[in-house]
Amino acid sequence: MTLVDGFDPSGIRVGIVGLGGIGHHHAERLESLGADLVGGMDVDAGARERFVREFDAHAFEDAGELFDMVDAVLITTPNRFHEEYAVSALEWGLDVLLEKPLAHTLESAERIAAAARDADGICMVGFNNRFAAPVEVLKHYQAEGRFGDVNHVEANYVRRRGVPGRGSWFTSKEVSGGGSLIDIGVHAIDLALYFLDFPEVVEVSGIARSEFGGRDDYTYIDMWGDDSGPEDFDVDDSVSAFIRTADGATVSLEAAWATNRPENNDFFVRGTEAGAHFDRSSGDLTLFENGIGGGHHLTDTDVDTREVDTHRAEQAAFLEAVEAGEEPTRNTVDQALTVQRVIDGIYRSTDEGRAVRLDE
Repeated sequence: MTLVDGFDPSGIRVGIVGLGGIGHHHAERLESLGADLVGGMDVDAGARERFVREFDAHAFEDAGELFDMVDAVLITTPNRFHEEYAVSALEWGLDVLLEKPLAHTLESAERIAAAARDADGICMVGFNNRFAAPVEVLKHYQAEGRFGDVNHVEANYVRRRGVPGRGSWFTSKEVSGGGSLIDIGVHAIDLALYFLDFPEVVEVSGIARSEFGGRDDYTYIDMWGDDSGPEDFDVDDSVSAFIRTADGATVSLEAAWATNRPENNDFFVRGTEAGAHFDRSSGDLTLFENGIGGGHHLTDTDVDTREVDTHRAEQAAFLEAVEAGEEPTRNTVDQALTVQRVIDGIYRSTDEGRAVRLDE
């Protein structure tokens, strides 16, 4: 029996919709937590067979058969199908943990949010980076007022060469809704807004570019998935953007699957009294402050934190909320909808060649 923060999750019957790589990743962590992994659902017969073999659980082609057996579901399908399964599960009365992003389009995300508001069950969205120990520590210091007023976040999630398999659903705008912005930029936007306590976003300006994935001579060492070439690539592979909020705070964003520069996973949080640097890749956290007594004495403090499996911690928070029957205060649907509006705004800004307002 595994206890999660003092409660036993084995009484919660959980299913997974979408049995690809991320579905298996979640299944392994559910088992390690001691949740009752009842079964999974996927339209692909091979995926169902692998799931049954690896997890000794039921697998279905029809979601309704799974929904009849569980209390809660994790939805890990390609983005385009989030709405179909999330809305159906919520209407079924189930609790839902939905992988990021909320959906492939803003309109679809809004329909999921509306269903979540009307549902009896709870709904969380899978922004797992919030559960990293350095992020938890940073937010604790922020709540104590250590940073003063946080007014700017520099958010980076940049790969030098990291385009997913061309021809996979990741590189199809129809299925994914976009490329690097909606795949990894979504994490950077979410963390930045989380550090700002999710203020109202009023304006975004950005450019999403496609410079590498559509080339015959795209150079890479390893590629996630098979490469079917540039013909099946119609999404962005990098984005630069600037975000303004109603209270004057700002975010600068750099995200890329591929670009001619070193990779970068740095987040810089700037406040009126102190700042912080969080390296998402290494987990390093450094605080930048005035020394005791102020004056010209400045200090840089490295903060040691333990390593955390962020998806497992996210699941534990979800299961706790399910057990308590209470809406989560973190990773909420409304927060995810704000992130989706920013993503939509950046794509509109790219198309229109200007800054766009989100508060009109």
